[in-house]
Amino acid sequence: MSNLVLVFDGSSRASDGGGYGVFAILKNQQRTVTHLEFGGRMTTHEAAYDTLITALKTVLRQESAAETALEIRTPASLIVHQMKGTWATREQRLIARRDEAQGLIAAFASMTITRISREQAKRLLAR
Repeated sequence: MSNLVLVFDGSSRASDGGGYGVFAILKNQQRTVTHLEFGGRMTTHEAAYDTLITALKTVLRQESAAETALEIRTPASLIVHQMKGTWATREQRLIARRDEAQGLIAAFASMTITRISREQAKRLLAR
């Protein structure tokens, strides 16, 4: 069983509503950071979910999910609580994204998701 840490965050620009995100994959003392840009208008929460989904798809292409223990870390408390089921998801656009992320996560041997501070995220997501 291999252990993998996935750190992510996403947001949207006030000026044009465009979304962006960044994620890092940490495995065996190595860290790979990827920056994303999303077209169109979206909320910060949509950008965070889209970043998580892109990151999960990247990991699934690189790893044998059934043999991987995945630890997800993010400063996005809404995402953490919705993924754990402790907060309801009411917006249809977020429900679809949450469901897609949960479907991707189901392939892994195990998964934990925890909230980290913005400062921790900035350190882990820095190039």
